[in-house]
Amino acid sequence: MQPLVDLKNITKDFAGANGNHIRVLSDISLKVSEGDFIALLGPSGSGKSTLLRIMAGLVSPTSGDVLYRGRPFSGTNPGVSMVFQSFALFPWLTVLENVTLGLRYAQLSRQEKRDKAVEAIDMIGLDGFESAYPKELSGGMRQRVGLGRALVMEPDLLLMDEPFSALDVLTAENLKRDLLELWQSGKIPTKAIVLVTHGIEEAVYMADRALVLSRDPARIVTQVPITLAHWRDKKSEPFTRLVDELYSVLTQQKELKTILQEQAQPAVRKITPLPDVSSGAVTGFIELVDDLGGKVDLYKIGESLAFDLEDLLPIVETCRIFEFGIVTQGDFELTEIGKQVADATVLERKTIFRQQALHHVPFMERILWVLQSKRNSQMPREFFLEILQKNLGKDDAQSQLDALITWGRYAELFAYDEDSKLLYLEIEATNEPSE
Repeated sequence: MQPLVDLKNITKDFAGANGNHIRVLSDISLKVSEGDFIALLGPSGSGKSTLLRIMAGLVSPTSGDVLYRGRPFSGTNPGVSMVFQSFALFPWLTVLENVTLGLRYAQLSRQEKRDKAVEAIDMIGLDGFESAYPKELSGGMRQRVGLGRALVMEPDLLLMDEPFSALDVLTAENLKRDLLELWQSGKIPTKAIVLVTHGIEEAVYMADRALVLSRDPARIVTQVPITLAHWRDKKSEPFTRLVDELYSVLTQQKELKTILQEQAQPAVRKITPLPDVSSGAVTGFIELVDDLGGKVDLYKIGESLAFDLEDLLPIVETCRIFEFGIVTQGDFELTEIGKQVADATVLERKTIFRQQALHHVPFMERILWVLQSKRNSQMPREFFLEILQKNLGKDDAQSQLDALITWGRYAELFAYDEDSKLLYLEIEATNEPSE
């Protein structure tokens, strides 16, 4: 059977700082066929949304081919509709008018467009709200309008970019169930769905196949078939086993670590990026795991804390970088060093973090080496930012340097003055940074 959408060796580069190029997607091939419900999983910034937009024709690949029903297309993909994370509604238009916008290019009369829009509104459960404005609707109702606007086009492929992430838990569950009911019963003409999500449980609950992406650049690491019959019991052993399997893949990827090239002393080493997570979150997680016996099921602990992948993965990855814990088969277990952190005093923890940072975060060591090499023991933030920007985009370099500074200060490796934007060593000769 010919696929609806066929991605062949897709690569996508974006312009970075200093005229360099940042590769976001690398050599991705993917076929989406009739009957597919695919979930795309991966760490934040892995290019999931970019891949979705390439399928929709909203973003052009740097190289590779995108085919719709075996043929290339120009501009937007004619067989695709998209639902975004934000509701993306026009506040000055009614529900009916917002949904009708999906048909603005359709070769239909005004009455035909209205009739189709009314039918879509009824299908998504908003009958009676045709004349309401977005400000009158709850978040869940506004997302239903976005879904109705996508479905009114009767697309072959429905693309959904984290459509439930802005909703409260109960509203999101209700909307997921309603969408599944429409899909399973064949009440919508859509022939395939691709869902970007950061919720592993959400992927296993809804999709029939999960694709896991790495990052920097994104590649398809693995594909996990989900053959459980609908409706799926989230407490069942087969369900939790699949969730554990995906957690295991996502928390053990070598590809999650961005590689940067060092250019000077000390000896050339790869940079291990630090996730954007606070020391309090890491130590709190370690203490919790220690209280629970030193080993936890990541899926269950995430469910207990109401943490999804985007919340839990940075904490787990930070623990792995500092060697406070290991992940096997979806379980997180404290190492001996991790147990020491759990039992240590505040000052003892700083000492442990300092030792582990210097041993496992090479760029932290480089910052310290530069500061120690300077006569006044200080260096502008911009100096380190430029090094990071050589291989990272501007935003990623900024956030990475923020994380390095936060951890460096916590471990008392160096200090930072926000007003002067200087990193410096707190030694007798340079208690305060000079102007």
